[in-house]
Amino acid sequence: MTTAARTPSSLYPELDATALGAFVTALESGDVTGLAPARAAEIAELRSVAAFTRGKVTGADGDLLDAALWRHLGTRPRPVIVMPSPWTGLGWLAYAVQATLFAARGYDVLAYSARGFAGSEGRVDVAGPLDVADGSRALDHLIERSTGPVTRIGFLGDSYGSGIAQLVAAHDTRVDAVVALSTWGDLGEAFYENSTRHVAAVRALLGAASKARLSPQTQSVFDNVLSGGDVRGTLRWAEMRSPFTHIKELNRRQVPVFFAHAWHETLFPTNQTLRMFNELTGPKRIVLSVGDHSGPEMSGILGLPNRIWTDAHRWFDHHLMGVANGIDTEDQVLSEVMWSKTLEPRPTWPSVTEHVQRLHLADDGELGDEPRTGWTSTVLCGMDTPATVADRIVESGYAEIAGRPKVYPTDDIDRTVAAVWTADPVAETLRLRGTPRLRVTYRAANPGSAFVAYLLDTAPDGSAHLVTHAPFTDLGSPPDSLISADIELQATAYDVPRGHRLMLAVDARDPFYADANLPRATLDFTSPESTPSYLDLPLG
Repeated sequence: MTTAARTPSSLYPELDATALGAFVTALESGDVTGLAPARAAEIAELRSVAAFTRGKVTGADGDLLDAALWRHLGTRPRPVIVMPSPWTGLGWLAYAVQATLFAARGYDVLAYSARGFAGSEGRVDVAGPLDVADGSRALDHLIERSTGPVTRIGFLGDSYGSGIAQLVAAHDTRVDAVVALSTWGDLGEAFYENSTRHVAAVRALLGAASKARLSPQTQSVFDNVLSGGDVRGTLRWAEMRSPFTHIKELNRRQVPVFFAHAWHETLFPTNQTLRMFNELTGPKRIVLSVGDHSGPEMSGILGLPNRIWTDAHRWFDHHLMGVANGIDTEDQVLSEVMWSKTLEPRPTWPSVTEHVQRLHLADDGELGDEPRTGWTSTVLCGMDTPATVADRIVESGYAEIAGRPKVYPTDDIDRTVAAVWTADPVAETLRLRGTPRLRVTYRAANPGSAFVAYLLDTAPDGSAHLVTHAPFTDLGSPPDSLISADIELQATAYDVPRGHRLMLAVDARDPFYADANLPRATLDFTSPESTPSYLDLPLG
C-alpha cells in the first residue's frame, strides 16, 4: 500500500507560534517588553500567585511528553485542570494563554503535547489506549507537583485534545468534569458518514500532522480511509477511540460535560457529536456556532474575548470550584442562528424542533406539499457542480464567522449532472431548527454509487447560501436495483428570509468525499408510490 502524501497544512491558521513563544518566555522571565498590554497584564497577574515551568511527563511505555505546568505556591486545597494538546505541531503551546487565565483564577494547570506531536516522544495513537494512559500519567504528574491537596479534577481539550479528554474521563474515575471543544463522539461516523469516506478531512489531518510521527497503525488506517480498504478494520479501530463507545462510564459517574461545535464542521460532522450529547445523562451543555472546526473558539485561544471560552471557565468554576454562577440552571443547548448572530437557548436538543414540515420531490423540479410519484430525474456521474460543501476545510469557516459565507450561483448548476428541486418562495421567515431528513429512491446501473445532497437558501436573483448537506454511499446493492436512501442532513439553525426559496440539489461528486460512482455512469432518481421521496424540514 502506498503511504498517503502529507502536504503540510494547519487546522489552526490563525495561531502564531512566534507570538505564543514570546508569551511563554515572558511567563518564565517576567519581562513583558513588546507584549500587548492585555497579555502583559495576564502575565503579571499569574506571576503574582503562581509559577510557570516547562517540563516532561513520563507517559505510557516510558515515552516523555512535552508539558508545561502552572502551579500555585500556597498550600491551600485547589482544583486542577489537565489540557491534552490539539492536532497541531504547536503542541501544548496552543493553550498557553488560556491555561494562564485558568491558573490566574485559582487552578493548577498542566498542558501537554500529545504523543508524537511537537516535543513529545512516541507515535501518534489517535486517542487510543496509549493516549488515554498518557492522560492519566499527566494527571499523576500534576497531582504530585501540586503544593496543596487537590480537590477536584477537570480535563479540557480542543479538537484532538477534546477526544482524549472525554476518553480519559471515561477511564479514569478521578476526573470530575470535562470541556470538549470541536470534538467527536463517534470517530467511525466522522470518517464514514452514511458509508461515505471523508477523504478531504483525512487529507487535512495528514497535512496538519506533516511533522508528527504517526504510528504504523495510524498511517495504515488513514491510508485505508483514502483508498477504501479494510473498512471493517478501520471501524473497529475507530470504535475504541469513540467516546460514545464508553458513554456508560461517563453516565455511571454523571460526569459533567461541556461541548462546543460548529454547524458547518468539516472534520467531525455535527450530528455524531449531537448523538453523543443526547445520550449523556449527567450535567451537560452544548454551544453550536457559525463556522468550521475550532473557528468559533479561536479568538479565545488567541486570548481575545470569546463566549465559548467564557462558558468553559464558568463550567469548571461551577463543577470544580462550586461557584454559584448559574450555568447549572441554564438551558442545555445554545444555538447561534446562521448569519444573524442571534443566540437561542433551549432546554434540550429535542426541544429545538417544534414541528416538522414535509416537502415532496416532484418531477417538475418542485418541492411541494403533495406526493408526486413515478417520475425520473437522471444525474450524470463523474462531474462536479457549483454545489459543494465548502471551498476549503477550516478556512471557509472563518469567512462564515466574518459574515461572508460562500455564495452559490444556482443558475450555474448543470441540470444534467445534478437533480434540483425548488420550493415556493416563503411567505414569512422560515425558522429551520434541528436535523433535516431526506428520503429519496434512485436506480444505479453499477454496483457502487454515491451522491451528495445540499439544502440551499436561494435569493430571488438565484444566488444562494448553504444551509446544510449530507453524503450517501451504497456499495452493496446489485446493479440496476432501486436503492432507498433515508438520511439525516447535518443539524442547523437557519432563518430563510421572506421571498427566498429552499433548493435541494443532489449531485454525484464532491471533492470532500470519496466517489463510489463509475465515470459517465448515471443515477436515476425517482419516487415510487410505496416509498415517495420527500424532505422533512425541522421548524422551531
